[in-house]
Amino acid sequence: MEVNIITLPMFHIVGYKLEATIAEFEAGVGKQSYRTLMKRKEEIQYRKSERVILMQIYPMNADFNPQVDKFINIIGYEADTLSTVPSDMISHTVPENKYAAYTHQGPESELTSSYNYLYSQWMSETGNAPKDYDFEIWDERYKPESFTNEIDLFIAIQ
Repeated sequence: MEVNIITLPMFHIVGYKLEATIAEFEAGVGKQSYRTLMKRKEEIQYRKSERVILMQIYPMNADFNPQVDKFINIIGYEADTLSTVPSDMISHTVPENKYAAYTHQGPESELTSSYNYLYSQWMSETGNAPKDYDFEIWDERYKPESFTNEIDLFIAIQ
């Protein structure tokens, strides 16, 4: 499993914000938000690409468990500017930061194993520490139920 440490410049996301546990997100809240985003994507005037970003922002509590504790999910598109944000959507600016970058390969249902590896084993082995967020990029390789599915993961590190 190859993990690269990269630095990404500041960027903006325009889309939907929801608070949910992983279980709630996977039970349908996430897919509903994704479908709504797809229907309204043309309203995001300064979209940089067709890639969807799923950002997850976590409370920095020692006992936080994303399976049972709610956290912020933002699903949207990267935008060049935040000058116009469609109604019912939000904007979020992500500062320049270092990331552990990794590509998950396989069905989306197996994504937890990639996150467990990155947050537990890889962080421990490399001495890196996570910040309070990560994000996924869903592009033309995003085929959630397929074994050929690929999702790029970016975990913010200190």
